[in-house]
Amino acid sequence: MNLQQHISLKSYNTFGIVADAEYFFELNSVAELKDVFLSAETQSIPKLVLGGGSNILLTGDFKGLVLKINLKGIEIIKEDADHVWVRAGAGEKWHDLVMWCIDKDLAGIENLSLIPGNTGAAPMQNIGAYGVELKDTFEELEAFNTIELKTERFSKEACSFGYRESVFKRKLKGQYIITSITLKLNKRPVFNISYGAIEQELKKMGVEQLSIKAISQAVMNIRRSKLPDPAILGNAGSFFKNPELPLAQVEKLQVTFPGLVAYPASTGNMKVAAGWLIEQCGWKGRRVGNTGSHKDQALVLVNYGGATGKEIYDLAMQIQQSVREKYNITIEPEVNVV
Repeated sequence: MNLQQHISLKSYNTFGIVADAEYFFELNSVAELKDVFLSAETQSIPKLVLGGGSNILLTGDFKGLVLKINLKGIEIIKEDADHVWVRAGAGEKWHDLVMWCIDKDLAGIENLSLIPGNTGAAPMQNIGAYGVELKDTFEELEAFNTIELKTERFSKEACSFGYRESVFKRKLKGQYIITSITLKLNKRPVFNISYGAIEQELKKMGVEQLSIKAISQAVMNIRRSKLPDPAILGNAGSFFKNPELPLAQVEKLQVTFPGLVAYPASTGNMKVAAGWLIEQCGWKGRRVGNTGSHKDQALVLVNYGGATGKEIYDLAMQIQQSVREKYNITIEPEVNVV
């Protein structure tokens, strides 16, 4: 095992937090996983699985082993008259997979363009954007059982997908390492342009003939205009989830706060815009030391340079508290705090 020691994680997390890993191992094959969990050196120490580092906040050095997932490969495994099944290694960049599928005219994930992070993390929190979620095209995944030391398959049902949720974030947290995912994509696209500003952006682009490539470009344009580039300003995208509340509670809140932004969720509840709540509490564009809420998107917490993970976490807790005090709503972090 090519085990490294005392490795800086600054370049491995999009917040750009300075933190070290006591031990560090780059995983290039599924076979190596068994070695990691059987090795006398690493068997009993804490482990942190790291993909693209775009959904994590490091609050200090990691005392244990950081496993960097580098499992690569994208392939078509079967197809029929209407669908194509594509399998991708967990270490592939999600956006690269989206572009690969668009190049082959395979529809279904074009609305998920430019979402940062690796493919293996996508099912963990059922990534979603612009009216589409991973579960809409998900077929199955393969994951390594860290207790029984064997690879298992999980169907869509077994993953128990919810809003930014899966069984891997709850019941099976820390017990599996996702190694590949398989998506069922469409040969004949069903366009989804009703969410957000996609339609408006397509008009601005002068698109006359709708295509998955045009939708992807529109989504990328919108994301780039709203979200800071982590390479320039450290961030992990939306820090908080949009809370889901019963309709009756939302209607009651709208009497007191007529501008409250909410829309129907697939669960039958209402999804309240966390960014609106944060902005109304006065946090949008506000800077606290080396961190703050972004000037264009209140949901995005940023590292202006030199911020510690604890600073960002403390800011997040202050924001959470102020939203709770004003609206009696608890907004929960989407980002994994370590």
